[in-house]
Amino acid sequence: MIDFHTHTPAWRTATWLAGTPFGVDDFVAFMDSAGVQQAVVLSHDGLFDATPQANDELAAFVGAYPDRLVGFGTVHPRQTTAVGEVERMLGRLGLRGLKLHPWLQGFSLHELSLDPICAALSAHDGILLCHDGTPPYSTPAQIAALARRHPRLPVVLGHGGLHDCWREALALTCETPNLYLCICGTPPYAARQILARAPRHKVLFGTDAGLSDRKSQDYAVARVAEIDGWGITAEQRHAMLVDNPRRLLAGSAR
Repeated sequence: MIDFHTHTPAWRTATWLAGTPFGVDDFVAFMDSAGVQQAVVLSHDGLFDATPQANDELAAFVGAYPDRLVGFGTVHPRQTTAVGEVERMLGRLGLRGLKLHPWLQGFSLHELSLDPICAALSAHDGILLCHDGTPPYSTPAQIAALARRHPRLPVVLGHGGLHDCWREALALTCETPNLYLCICGTPPYAARQILARAPRHKVLFGTDAGLSDRKSQDYAVARVAEIDGWGITAEQRHAMLVDNPRRLLAGSAR
């Protein structure tokens, strides 16, 4: 199983999202307990203060277990250094993608500053994972519009539309060739509909692990167990948990 949406601890930024402190060994122990072989790890601190230091800390965290952990860094698109930092992330730091959170970072996905950032990601065979499901700045339609401007760039809806926008997320994933959908915090009734109707090769799964008040990430373990109640086929499960994320990550490793 590949978990496509997890987080580092909050090392320097105390926020309402921050869970209990944990080390990389604690995180891998959680993965083992949940049957997760590999995880995409996103910065916590970088979403509130997008600095090169946050990306350095993420790279050090995933670098402790390079066969188990894959890092997606972050930038703020209005920073004049953003393109150079994307190139450094995917080059020198060995990260594999970019996480953007328009709602927390406070920008619109229609801003033209995103275009050179996406072009740099494409040039380095990177992946863009974007928070979605919380209007007004993080709707699937806004993210899909950006994906369509950059058709070579794989773009992932990080939360499958959550409760409010999952129908929109499903429709746009079906219509946009380079748009993928990660079921992460998506309600079970929506997850069942997505898996029944979305192109099978475009659905991923994530737990949002890293934000728990326990090192064991109990809520994330529960999200993995929740899959058993969705009534999906073995083929759908394997595609979502293994084949689809492996294919995406293999493309980013070229």
